[in-house]
Amino acid sequence: MGGTKRRPYGSTAKTRQMVLAALGVVKVATAEQIRQLMCPGTASAQTVRNGCLDLGRDGLVESLGSASRTNANGNLVSEKLWNLTGPGLEAAAAVLDRPVREMGGTARGAARSGAKHAVKVTDTLAAFLQTPPEPTRPVPRKQPQSAATTTPSSAPAGNDSGTGPEAGQERPQGLGQISSWATEVVLPVSGTLTTPGKNSPRADAVLTAPEAGVPVMFVEVDNGTENPLALAHKAGRYREFFRRAVKPPSPSPNPHAQTGKPAPMWETLYGPLGREGYPPLAIVFTKQVGPAAMNNRINNVMRLAEDYWAGPYCEFSTSYGSDERDGYTDYTDAVPILVTALDRLREHGPLGPVWFRFGHPTWQTLADALDDPDGKRAFQRRQRRRDQLRKQQREQEEQRRERERQEERERWAAQEAAAEAAREPDPVCQECHGPLENSPFEYDPREEEDPPADGVHCAGCRIQMAEPTGRFGRVMRRLVNGDERYPRR
Repeated sequence: MGGTKRRPYGSTAKTRQMVLAALGVVKVATAEQIRQLMCPGTASAQTVRNGCLDLGRDGLVESLGSASRTNANGNLVSEKLWNLTGPGLEAAAAVLDRPVREMGGTARGAARSGAKHAVKVTDTLAAFLQTPPEPTRPVPRKQPQSAATTTPSSAPAGNDSGTGPEAGQERPQGLGQISSWATEVVLPVSGTLTTPGKNSPRADAVLTAPEAGVPVMFVEVDNGTENPLALAHKAGRYREFFRRAVKPPSPSPNPHAQTGKPAPMWETLYGPLGREGYPPLAIVFTKQVGPAAMNNRINNVMRLAEDYWAGPYCEFSTSYGSDERDGYTDYTDAVPILVTALDRLREHGPLGPVWFRFGHPTWQTLADALDDPDGKRAFQRRQRRRDQLRKQQREQEEQRRERERQEERERWAAQEAAAEAAREPDPVCQECHGPLENSPFEYDPREEEDPPADGVHCAGCRIQMAEPTGRFGRVMRRLVNGDERYPRR
């Protein structure tokens, strides 16, 4: 499909926006890299190249240098490097919805020199993103073309075939979007963002993807040109930035309003992590070397940077008076350093088992690498489990003791019942059916006149039944008891 007078290369508005968004983040890239970042489902980079050419006619992008790469056939090819102009930087800011002051520079100098490091940074971002290929629809043509003259590698402007070479391939899950990234980000250990102090690190890339569980991650791309000591010292400069505390901006327009306590500067810029400690620093090794050489470089950097990633160990008794000991590594002032190789990142994606966390024993996924199994949170989880176990043991012991007390009460009750059943009943008076003998603790004055015991009547009944000795007694007996056995005389 041919172009127009305004767009002689026939690019679409969507293609031009993708080019501006990609260059707004990575600053300098080849057409093939932009394709990998934004539209890997297209047949070739010609679609992106057409967009760059049309934007170049508008004065928004330019090509000042070239970069070399090895293609799929193992041949060394040279490609144009594209970068933004001043007006293109403003246009990219509008596409990315960012302030122009946060866009950085145009990278014209890097493009002229071949941008070897910037190209590797772009490759790293593409390996992180793992943009899913979206097949493109065939372009309608006025005149049919023969199959012999239509090839993906030599497609004319605007002539992408039906599906790209990667459209049918499954890619691993990526992390973030192009708008989640920023490159060449200044991290001032002193001064300001525009005028940073000496020894302030400049992150190759910064990822902010809170929706994916990564509020912020700083990325360093190592091409193998720096010695391990210089790379380790970068971790120290990052820690100096993480340590810096500033007063948070006051929500009140009143300049004399009280502000909160100082907060880490990185947190005021990127927000909280949702956990203790510093944000992670990821180092991506891009130089292709053998496994032994890669392990040696990783071990050297890990050894030289140990003061920055290894926290002190704190040990405690698990309970009062117990000899059992447990503890945790305090990572409050330690930088989590994760390393990987670009080839591993491309093959498995950023969420695969491609990360080696300094201090961890093996390669892990990103979630496991960011976790601290020997940290304070893990110790607190173990302590809570121990406390719950002790509480259960105390409850079980109290239940056991209560059962024993209940069994003892039931045993005494059974013994009392058995003794009561075995005890002979107390004799009762045949006359009044009361106790045959009065209680030794009760005094009854009638007992002084008590007739001798007969074994069948109580003292009261014996007194009443005794023969009166006088006339007055007989009268009282008739009056009280109505006894007719003694008639009047």
